[in-house]
Amino acid sequence: MIQFKALLIKELKEAFRDKRALLVAMSMGLLAPVMIMIMSKTMIKDFVENPPIYVKFSGAEHAPKLIKSFKDNNILDFADVPEDERRNWQERNIELIIPDSYADDMREGKPIDIILRADYSEKSLSAPLRRIKDEIRSFSLSIGYKRLLVRGIDVKLLQTLKLQEQDTSLPSSNAMMITLMLGLYLLMGAFISGQSISIDSSAGERERNVLEMLLCQPVSTLKIVLAKLICSSLIATMSVTLMLTLTMVSVGFVDLTKIGATFSVDSFTFFSLLLLLIPLCFLAAALQLYFAFHAKTFKEAQSTVAMLIMVPTMIPVAMMIMDDKPVWAEWAPIFGQSLLMEDLFKGLPVDWMAFLVSTGATIALTAGLVLTLAKRLRSEKVVMSLG
Repeated sequence: MIQFKALLIKELKEAFRDKRALLVAMSMGLLAPVMIMIMSKTMIKDFVENPPIYVKFSGAEHAPKLIKSFKDNNILDFADVPEDERRNWQERNIELIIPDSYADDMREGKPIDIILRADYSEKSLSAPLRRIKDEIRSFSLSIGYKRLLVRGIDVKLLQTLKLQEQDTSLPSSNAMMITLMLGLYLLMGAFISGQSISIDSSAGERERNVLEMLLCQPVSTLKIVLAKLICSSLIATMSVTLMLTLTMVSVGFVDLTKIGATFSVDSFTFFSLLLLLIPLCFLAAALQLYFAFHAKTFKEAQSTVAMLIMVPTMIPVAMMIMDDKPVWAEWAPIFGQSLLMEDLFKGLPVDWMAFLVSTGATIALTAGLVLTLAKRLRSEKVVMSLG
């Protein structure tokens, strides 16, 4: 026990001595809540508010009523763009071309082709283009209804079925943008925060010949691995805790009532999330140490371990794409935590059986990696990076 305590103190001292590595470890916890707040405010503004859109109209004189309808909905002519925004809208370059035959075709009841030209792959144009297309459809529909009324046809005949939608989701479920971002950031935080510490205490110590000297001492490799694991996991846990704490504060600055949603991280959710994430911090550290020790150089260890970040980022995305989630996903490491976090954010009851099984599977996988690595460190190929 004395040996293990000395090893742990040594690892902690080295971790906290490197200020830059510690700053990198804490950066996720510091930056993620700020990014969530800014992105949430921006998305709510685009969703709820009606900011002006500036379009380059061609043939506007042929469709004065359509142009007036656009203007009423804050879709304006490019000539009216403020000077400080001219460059942005010039780059976006939205064009609407109205044919010369618009008035004649409208009078004769013929279909009219209106051309909307823009770069549809540009994400910043998705909201403006959606508003323009919705306004054209609405204007077209109103013209069609008026034509039917003139001919003595009741437009209610076109509405045979009228769907009444009743949303049974909780108000917290509507804050999907925040829950998705926060869940992704928390998983990434568990994997990224201790990364620099894990690499430095494994591949870094090997290049500095510290590992060889450490293994020459009368101490088991299992204690060495556990000390490094706890040190790296502790840093990751601190970062995740900081992220959750700052998120509780930052979300308070986002007015979710505009979209009929509520979101809060109460004490129960806070501690439940920590219980889910702490085993993941240990699993991430175990994976990072395992791959870093098997890398031949410090640079190779950085490249290899960096690829592990794809694991927490791809799993939530995969879970969103899947319509029917397999039963095993509730029990598997990372998959299970991702689903349980989603339920917590939605305010749904926690499935404690899934909670225990996924946590147990995560701990078992971590223990397997630790024991395997402790055994591998007895080999010269790993210690001297010969294999």
